[in-house]
Amino acid sequence: MTAPPRRVTQRDIARMAGVSQATVSLVLNNRTDAEVRIAPETRDRVLRVIAETGYAADPVARRLASRYNRIIGVFTYEPAFPSGSRDFFHPFLLGIEDYAERFGCDLLLFTSAPVVDGRRRIFHQDNRLRLADGCILLGREIDGAELHRLNRDGYPYVAVGRRDDAGGPVPYVGADYASAVAQLVEVALRRGHRRLMYLNMGTNAESSEDRRRGFRANATTAEAAGEMSALAGEADTTVDTLMADGTTVVFVEDFATAVALESAARRRCLTVPGDLSIVTLGDPTVPVPTDIAFAGFRIPREEMGRQSVEVLTGVIDGSAAGLQQRLLACEIVEGSTLGTPDPAVDRR
Repeated sequence: MTAPPRRVTQRDIARMAGVSQATVSLVLNNRTDAEVRIAPETRDRVLRVIAETGYAADPVARRLASRYNRIIGVFTYEPAFPSGSRDFFHPFLLGIEDYAERFGCDLLLFTSAPVVDGRRRIFHQDNRLRLADGCILLGREIDGAELHRLNRDGYPYVAVGRRDDAGGPVPYVGADYASAVAQLVEVALRRGHRRLMYLNMGTNAESSEDRRRGFRANATTAEAAGEMSALAGEADTTVDTLMADGTTVVFVEDFATAVALESAARRRCLTVPGDLSIVTLGDPTVPVPTDIAFAGFRIPREEMGRQSVEVLTGVIDGSAAGLQQRLLACEIVEGSTLGTPDPAVDRR
């Protein structure tokens, strides 16, 4: 199937006309007041490129341009914003930037928020939230009290990641972790695994609870039917413990833990997946050096970023129909660490 042509953006027009994106925006909005001076030949060149490319301004951008500042805030609860291209947040930012450009919006990164008790806070003495028309919230654990206040104040926002109600429903764009984990449990069962263990990070974040719920949904059903045993462990569970329990496949919430388990298994002259299968439940939150292609799933981070802008603009301009809560499917990765256990080996 042929992919649809990429939409021409204001950035493309600016590049082809040899001007700034701000100049393109001024021409599109027909700004001719005394404070804005654009040479006639510059205006003509921009208009010619627009005509040649068939550019059409997005209707959402038009609505935002007429009523708002067209500034979208981005706030992360992590102490410092990441900069490495392999960082967990980088794809979110790519998606956010992509759709912010499409809608003709600027991004405002809130960096003045203080760190209180080890966490950044949206609301503080020098709070500048109102500089933006609305805000996208990023972070593994978003403060429920601050979500409650955002709801109470009626400030437009959207959370990246599923959030429970905080004094009212929370608009969000999240990943469907529960379905992804349930699907991986099904794959393990089909391959003959009957002794499964889930290693959690010990957090109460919604994303962790969704993963555990997906594991329990299928594992509990199979266990009740006498088909297998499901165990729960912590992130510091050792390879020795896994082997002593007869575990054939371990589902690991934290990617770094999975890498450490694989290394520990090799040191014990065990093979992965021959002696022990390892399934990872998401992308690494920090760069972890490894050449192992782990079985698991990929989070649609870039698309989550895009759709968070789409949801937020709808909340801002009132075009959103009802509460916006979206869960996007994760991509299952077969990898090389989920195999078939040897039925001749009694592991218990």
